[in-house]
Amino acid sequence: MRLEVNGKPVEAKSTNLADLLAELEYGDRKVATAVNRDFVRAADRAKTTLREGDAVEVVVPRQGG
Repeated sequence: MRLEVNGKPVEAKSTNLADLLAELEYGDRKVATAVNRDFVRAADRAKTTLREGDAVEVVVPRQGG
């Protein structure tokens, strides 16, 4: 399935957001996610179905000063 992840085209096998994060090797990292500009809580990722052409944002918090 063709998706847009952080503004870049991605070909993915995953059909839900949790599986996509694993496929993209985010593992257990703390991230914020949105699908088509709608925030998705971590608890809802497994039940958030992805469709061809969806825009996914994955934001990794950074530390620093």
